Parts: sequence; C-alpha cells; structure tokens
Amino acid sequence: MSDYVIAPPPQPVVPVAGGGLFPVRRIYCVGRNYAEHAREMGHDPNAEPPFFFAKPADALVIEGADSPYPSETSNHHHEIELVVAIGTGGRNIPVAEAMRHVWGYAVGIDLTRRDLQAWAKKGAKPWEVAKGFDHSAPIGTLVPAADVPTPLKGAIELRVNGETRQSADIADMTWDLPHVIAELSKYFELFPGDLIFTGTPAGVSAVVKGDLLEGSIAGIGSVTVRIG
Repeated sequence: MSDYVIAPPPQPVVPVAGGGLFPVRRIYCVGRNYAEHAREMGHDPNAEPPFFFAKPADALVIEGADSPYPSETSNHHHEIELVVAIGTGGRNIPVAEAMRHVWGYAVGIDLTRRDLQAWAKKGAKPWEVAKGFDHSAPIGTLVPAADVPTPLKGAIELRVNGETRQSADIADMTWDLPHVIAELSKYFELFPGDLIFTGTPAGVSAVVKGDLLEGSIAGIGSVTVRIG
C-alpha cells in the first residue's frame, strides 16, 4: 500500500543511444559561455566568472515531441547547447578530475522568453519565467562518454526551417567543460542524474509557431523539435 497521498509525478528521463533511459534529477544551465553570444546580448565576455540558472527537470522535451509556443511572450528565442549528463556526484570537484564525473553528452536547446528575460534583468528579478517554463528544454538522445572521443571540440549548429541560425565550435566556450563542472560544484553538490546545459554561441533569434528547429553537434548527435 502506497504512502503517497496523491500519485507521484513521472520521473523525467532521457533516452540513451543503444537503449536504456537516463533518469534526470536537476537541470543546471550556464549563462553567456560563448564570447560572441555575450557580446550580442550587450555584455563583456571577460567581465565575470561563469554563472548559473536552472530549469525544472520536467521542462525536458524528448526528441520528436513538439514544444508549444509559450504564453506571455512575443519574442521566443532558440539557444543550441551541448548538454553534459553527470554520472558520478561530488562537491568542490577539482578541474583536473571533472571529466571523470561525466556519464554522457547530448544536444539540447534552451528555449527562452527573451522579452521576459529583458524585463527580469532590468528589474533585477529572477529568470524563472524567462527560462524555466514548461517545454523549454528540448533534448536529443544521450550518448555515453566512452563513445565521444573529443567532447571538448566539435561543430555546433542550429537550423530553423533549414536556414542556419547558429554555427560555431564547442571549443569556443569561454569556460570549458572541466571548469564549468568544477565551478558549479562549488555552489551545488552534484548528483548522478544532473544535466548541465553549457551555454550557447551567437546567432540566437526568434521563432514562431510551426518553425522546425534542427540542432547538431559533431560527434555527439542532434535534436529536432517543432514549435507547436
């Protein structure tokens, strides 16, 4: 007999290449981790250490599902990102040991209500309404780390209706993966099941209902989502 007074919510999961499911605990995101994107948003890329925000785990949109156009926005943006899945937890992880904590990688899209983000920034308010809304984290299939020989470099691209909007290399990150993991672990104890969206390159722009978003990272995979 269950002790739950209501039915527990489903466990968010990400499919794994070759079979299986990766259970998701938390989603952390890195802000302004590519210099050109920081500049296009009006910021100095050298002025600050990495900073973080979060999305709820149930914001994930699994490959093939639609992401409905969200309410209360008229400026809905795409941000293609490398996603890191944590397999071994820890706190205050040294940079030199950070990659040992990675279970795998995926391609993700951080969808953003840009007008609400601008409003939040102007008023020094939290970003949740701009970043943590329902269906705001499309993600592709997770690839085990052992199958990704060069996770610190590779072409990253996003196309909207076949037109390239974002194109860069993950080697262009201001803070590479070991430093991102190490810095994040100073603020939060990481656990197996955590995902880290590692920032987006330049070229973010608005999408509308019906747009087809196709993202890819060389050597890792792809993600496809339609704005419903």
